[in-house]
Amino acid sequence: CGVEVFAFEDSLLPPKPDACFPNNWVSLHGDGTVVLYPMLAPNRRHERSLDLLGLLRQRGGFEVSQVIDLSHHESAGRFLEGTGSLVLDRPGRCAYACLSPRTDAGLLAEFAGELGYRSIGFRAVDGGGVPVYHTNVLMSLGERFAVLCEQAVPDQGELATLRASIEVSGRELIPISLDQMQAFAGNLLQLASRDGGRVVAISATAWAALDAGQRRRLESHGEIAAASIPTIERHGGGSVRCMLAEVFLPRR
Repeated sequence: CGVEVFAFEDSLLPPKPDACFPNNWVSLHGDGTVVLYPMLAPNRRHERSLDLLGLLRQRGGFEVSQVIDLSHHESAGRFLEGTGSLVLDRPGRCAYACLSPRTDAGLLAEFAGELGYRSIGFRAVDGGGVPVYHTNVLMSLGERFAVLCEQAVPDQGELATLRASIEVSGRELIPISLDQMQAFAGNLLQLASRDGGRVVAISATAWAALDAGQRRRLESHGEIAAASIPTIERHGGGSVRCMLAEVFLPRR
């Protein structure tokens, strides 16, 4: 779809079965900041790689001005798993996060303070009342739209805060159901193509779960790139958005 992509091969050892989800350990920001994150699963901590950042600079000519490393919080059992835990409104400088064992309220505040964001923390549960493990399962932000599973946010005050913040940002709200959330319909990402166009990356499973009206609304925000990844979704617990770490770093 004309999107510039940098793909990296994982090393064989140590085994890292979730390395296809790089957005959990790193985020890359427009001022040259790189943030490294603490992750709950010990085997996932091997995924963090400054070598990969070096390769990104070599291949893409990107500038890194500072690295903020939050990974030391793992020793205290406190976690914040990148843009799985955080759904970022970068132009609006707002970080949304559903609090869970993988998303610590104190670290949300620390991230916001370090990068000059305001934060909105809330609770979210699935249809069985189990806390939603990552914010990007139930919520996604594009330039002019927001996908949100409102049914997953039981506290009406917190839901009202979310809706109001989305409305103030000028985004069109596209609600999805709990069943659609389970099909990863909230786990999508809007990307920019080389020619300045917009692409909405989503899984084939998620796209099939949406109704005709929801599809039309997303199609108005970019070309749809629907990838069939059932094995990763079934066994990895993540979808297309989790497999993409977007690059906002400035170029030399």
